[in-house]
Amino acid sequence: MYFVQDETATFIFVLELLTPHLQKHSEKFGRHPITPEKQLLIAIWMMATPNSYRCVSDRFGIGRATAWRSVMKVVNALYYHLHTFIKWPSLEEATATWTTIKNRYGFPKVLGAIDGTHIKIAAPKKNPECYINRKGYHSIQLQVICDSSLKFIHCYAGQVGSVHDMRVFRLSGFQNMCTEENFPENSHLLGDSAYGIQKYIMIPFRDNGHLTETQTNYNKIYSSSRMIVERSLGLLKGRFRSILDTLPMTRTDLIPKYIVTCCILHNICLLHNDIIDIPIIVNDGQNENHEIIDSATKEEGIQKRDFIAQALLNRQLFL
Repeated sequence: MYFVQDETATFIFVLELLTPHLQKHSEKFGRHPITPEKQLLIAIWMMATPNSYRCVSDRFGIGRATAWRSVMKVVNALYYHLHTFIKWPSLEEATATWTTIKNRYGFPKVLGAIDGTHIKIAAPKKNPECYINRKGYHSIQLQVICDSSLKFIHCYAGQVGSVHDMRVFRLSGFQNMCTEENFPENSHLLGDSAYGIQKYIMIPFRDNGHLTETQTNYNKIYSSSRMIVERSLGLLKGRFRSILDTLPMTRTDLIPKYIVTCCILHNICLLHNDIIDIPIIVNDGQNENHEIIDSATKEEGIQKRDFIAQALLNRQLFL
């Protein structure tokens, strides 16, 4: 991996954060306890590479079971800090995001962008057919919302690959967060066509070959603005290659926490300006729309989108 900033500072920060958690369990590793530093190195190596536990254990001179326990101790310790590093933005943070996106791309009042991605896994022993996604491989889904700095402000993982994006959205419970309090000043997210339109989620106009100038202009600006979430997922999978390739884990009950932990580390790295430059674009969301939005909510979203589309065209005309 190639870092713009010195990654040592990020490692030291994470080590200091997790040491109290990792020390408490060190005596369980046998006669010669593994230090918190080595536990963290093992976990990071496991997350950042597509290597198997056998390769990792050989590299660090430990048994496979010890390597697995080290990774899970770090995962649990990081997950403890979930709400410290992945949290909904304050009004000040939200304002910074929609101001940045408006200045950079032109789309108004964007609090963030939402998308889903599939994490490839080996076929589980129990109900493997449920995990097969539309592309034909076994996966567990991750839904993220990111801000203009590519940090995640909401993450949800755990649904099987066969579940549609909109269904994942419903199961995530995020619909309950779609309130004026969480979306101040009539702000909204940008989602792809798999999400039903509503007041707090703007999606593109369906291209039926007869889009108006207003709708075409809207879609163009929308597409540029929404690229932030594809870039954030690309950065996540570029840094943590274990979730880019087939994840070397068989415990499907533990995989969601592992995935979210990678998201936590992603945010920590960004907070420390620890950036990698790997051009990965992730776009494996479903493009068909299986709407389950009630008619009143949908109509409110359509009216808002029409208003934004007209305002965007007017702005283009007078530039």
